[in-house]
Order: sequence, then C-alpha cells, then structure tokens
Amino acid sequence: MPLDSLELRASLQRVLRALILILVPLTVFGFYVALQGDSQIRQMAGENIRSITRTAAEFTSEFIGESVKNVSVIANNPSVVEAVSSANHQYMRLSEDSIASKLGAIELKWSSPESDTLARNILTSDLAHQLRHLRELNPNLLKITVADTVGATVAATDKPSHYFQTDRANWGVLYSQGQGALDVADLRYDEQNRVYYLSIAYPILQEGTGRFIGAVTALMDVSPLFAQLNREQIGSTGRMFLVGDDGTVIEAPGVPPSLKMRSEEYAAIRDSLGNLRGRETGYLFTRLSKGDSYLVGFADTGLKDAYAKLRWIVVASQEDREITRPIRNVTAFALFVMICSLLMLTLLAAYVFLHRRQRLEDIETPSEDKPMPIAS
Repeated sequence: MPLDSLELRASLQRVLRALILILVPLTVFGFYVALQGDSQIRQMAGENIRSITRTAAEFTSEFIGESVKNVSVIANNPSVVEAVSSANHQYMRLSEDSIASKLGAIELKWSSPESDTLARNILTSDLAHQLRHLRELNPNLLKITVADTVGATVAATDKPSHYFQTDRANWGVLYSQGQGALDVADLRYDEQNRVYYLSIAYPILQEGTGRFIGAVTALMDVSPLFAQLNREQIGSTGRMFLVGDDGTVIEAPGVPPSLKMRSEEYAAIRDSLGNLRGRETGYLFTRLSKGDSYLVGFADTGLKDAYAKLRWIVVASQEDREITRPIRNVTAFALFVMICSLLMLTLLAAYVFLHRRQRLEDIETPSEDKPMPIAS
C-alpha cells in the first residue's frame, strides 16, 4: 500500500509538471492572440472607414464636376452665344454712363408691373424655351439665367430677382478683366422649395477671340448628392457628413447648414489633415466631449483646387465599442480560461505539495525502542 501511494504521488507530480508546461503557455498565448485580434479588428475597421470616406469624396467631386460640365455645355451652346452676341450690339454706340443709366432704370421697375412686358419677352423667347427643355432633361437644374456682357438678362427659365446681374458678388470673378472665369458659390438652401443648391456661373466667350461676352448662371440641386452620402451605412452608430475646412457642418442628417454647427470630429482630425502621414492614414481613434472613444475617418474632396469656395471634407465616425464588441467577448473568454487554468494548476500543485510533505513526515517519524535482550 505505501508503494502504491508513492507511485500515485509520483504520477501526480509528473502530471502537474506536464500541465504546467502545456496549459500555461497555451492560455497565455491564447490571451495574447485575443489582444492581437483587438488590434487587427481596429485596423480593419479603420481601413474600411477610410475606404468609405474616400469613395464618398470621389463621388462628391465627380458630382460637382459633372454639374459644372453641364453648365459649360449651356454656355457653349451656339444658340446661347448667338443670342448674347445679338444683345451686345445695342451697346456698341452707347457710353458706359448711358448703359448704366438705362439698365438702372429697368432695375428700379423690375419688381413692378411696368416690367411685365420685358420679363415676358425674356421668359418666352426661343432661347428661354431651349433652356427649359434642358432643365427637363436634367432635373438637377433648378433655374438658368443668361446675361450679356454688361450683366443684363437675355433669357431665363424663371424671372430672376434682379434684371441687372452685375449686382451679384461673383460678377467681378466672372468678368475677370474680359478674360472670363468660372465661379461656383458655396452651398445655399432654398426655404421655399426645401432644397440645397449651388450657384454655378460660367462665362460665355466669343468664338475666335476668347473675349468675355456674357455669362450663364445655373442653380444646381445637390440634394441627390446628400441623399447618396446619407445612404451609406456604417454600422448602427456610424454616420457620414460634409464639413468645411473651418469645421462648420455643411451637411449631416438632421443638421441644416443654417445652424452653422461645429464638428467635434473635425477638431480631432485637424492636425492629421495638416500632414502627409495623417492624410495617407485617413482615420484615427479619438475621444470626443462625452468621453466615449470613436473611430473617425476623413477624406478631402479636392474641390478647393478648382473651386475655391468649395473647401469640403468628408468625415465619418463610429463608436469604438461597436467596433470592438465581438473581440471583447473573445478576449474576456480567453482571460476567463487563463484564470481558470491557473487556478486549477494552483489547486493541483497545492494538493501534490501537501501529500508530498505528509509522506516526508511519515518517513521521518522515529520507530519505537525495542527491549534489550537479557543475557543468559
């Protein structure tokens, strides 16, 4: 029986050593892999949100570029060029003061019934019918106005608020010392029709000389662009929006531009936008005002290079806890397994140690004194 007990204790010691050599590295390695998984899932989420914002930025840039192209087609239409050239003939023998006096008198009466006849001619001309037909072909075109070299309205789809177009701040940019230049105004909102639009003014140039002879101004509906951006889903807590380079929210679900709200996310990414490495990375993890951690992706639309007033940046954000929720469960389970394994090994080691100590005490117990033999 003592021999069997000794063999059992020796076997338990070997089992304990084997478990220590196997379980401890495995549990620690499993926990390490779980922690690495957290880093990997964060990286994957970052790359995904970077891809989404870059795609949205490219779509935004293409939408604006296509809108400008549509207006340029109108400005280069032979009928438009001919109508503007014909209108400019009336100024050939007039001085600048005479022209200003004539147009000023019309402008004063423009909102009164006295201008109805002139307005009717502008809205019912052959060119006006062509402009309305173009609008029917492209629903994004809200209003189109054609003006001659001095800014007087030649034709329009709708009666403009002013007959004299040079009152607009962009006319100086359009004229550009007779060379002509494109001008795209920043985003505006039509309260009556509840649409966001851009005012795109394109110069009309004389064929051959390239001299400025007039301009086409079109109001372009950008609601389809915003609808496409809002359609993008980034989990259950993600959202995407446009901001200006000063952090003002241009478009976001439920946030009209008139509020001029500031973006917390932009404040977090501003430094990254200012360096090449940050722009290449395209995302970062940061804490916002409420203390929650967010993944923020961003991409510059690049519009400001061609259209100085459209300094737009696409920004997307998603809660960090939503991203890491699956791996957090795995990490917690790995930690639980490691603790349980170490606890079991500790209990088994204690059992073996106590029984080994008991065996040593049994061995060291002194034997009873035997009676001395009596000499015969």
